[in-house]
Amino acid sequence: MGKFIFKRLGQMLFTLYIVITATFFLMHAIPGGPFTREKPLPPAVIAALEAKFNMNAPLHIQYFDYMKGVFSFDFGPSFQKVGVNVIDLVESGLPVSARMGGTAVLVVLVIGIPLGIISALKQNKWEDYVVTVIATLGVTIPSFVIATLIIYIFSGKLGILPSFGLTSWKHYIGPVIALSGFSLAFVSKLTRSSMLEVLQQDYIRTARAKGLSEFVVIGKHALKNALLPVVTYVGPMIAGILTGSFVIEKIFAIPGMGKYFVESVGNRDYTVIMGVTIFYAGFYIIMVFLVDIIYVLIDPRIKLHD
Repeated sequence: MGKFIFKRLGQMLFTLYIVITATFFLMHAIPGGPFTREKPLPPAVIAALEAKFNMNAPLHIQYFDYMKGVFSFDFGPSFQKVGVNVIDLVESGLPVSARMGGTAVLVVLVIGIPLGIISALKQNKWEDYVVTVIATLGVTIPSFVIATLIIYIFSGKLGILPSFGLTSWKHYIGPVIALSGFSLAFVSKLTRSSMLEVLQQDYIRTARAKGLSEFVVIGKHALKNALLPVVTYVGPMIAGILTGSFVIEKIFAIPGMGKYFVESVGNRDYTVIMGVTIFYAGFYIIMVFLVDIIYVLIDPRIKLHD
């Protein structure tokens, strides 16, 4: 286990290094820059700004300087927000995004897995058809469409849900539904198909032949193996829900990391783009690593190979 973890840590750091390097050079390869305006600034002003942020240095020098900062968790100042560092934006936006994303993940797991189990146990009955229809709608309708419909119907027409902000429990309903829709549908479909496959196994027939109750057969013998594909999906899903919150945060005017990232892309705020990208890439890599560990804990038959 120790050797596996050490090896995976090396792979994670190398992957993160590739992400940082590719993002840095691709971002600088795009025409324009952070000081490009519809009404061009005077050349002297642009020269002064580039000198202030060390952008007049050769690109490889900028790269090495940035990498030095990354190792000390100094991601530099924002080019567009005066007196604000990237780490300050992450510290202010992360709790907001984490609360909304965490609630969405909880909804996905608490509702999606039971729906998949019920659908499998009631195969070809009305319960199965209802879950299948809900899952199909959740998978096919984009989150921004769901968010727009919620604002139009429940905020604009009925006036029962707030349309922006995240200050009360009512504010969470719209963003969480929009954010968790796809993943909830996918988890329920994944759980259903996996459970159906497990229920056909010989050891399930043996357990039933021994006279065990259906609750014990499902809860003790079938569920653990049926959840393995779900566990594989959950790690990247958590990172995906947080990164997928970019659009939802923009639609509902929520001051999370997604809002800062969208603004930074539009403003070519290089340091903010890099900082948020590094954070999300690191978070995604850690989630995949944790999935590998949880796999072994759920099913000891799976070995961690060097």
